[in-house]
Amino acid sequence: MTATRWVVHLPTTLTSRSAAAKLAVALRGSLSHVTAIDFGETTLSEEDRQFLHTRIWCDAKLDGAGRCRRRNDHDGPCGAADEDPGR
Repeated sequence: MTATRWVVHLPTTLTSRSAAAKLAVALRGSLSHVTAIDFGETTLSEEDRQFLHTRIWCDAKLDGAGRCRRRNDHDGPCGAADEDPGR
């Protein structure tokens, strides 16, 4: 039996999707050493529409090791290089 995973909801005072995505990028950059955080599964939602989640990163498995770190809706092949999801 798989243990239940928990989600931490982190409300912000930011008022744009782009700014919220940039904060997620900064958090991933500064906290990527914390193995308990699955940044590939990071999503955004509006305060009053928390049932509607927008995925930030693609997170597809790459050949060899690792996961795609590009935007969820990126063009072209997946890759390990960071891409700004706030665009």
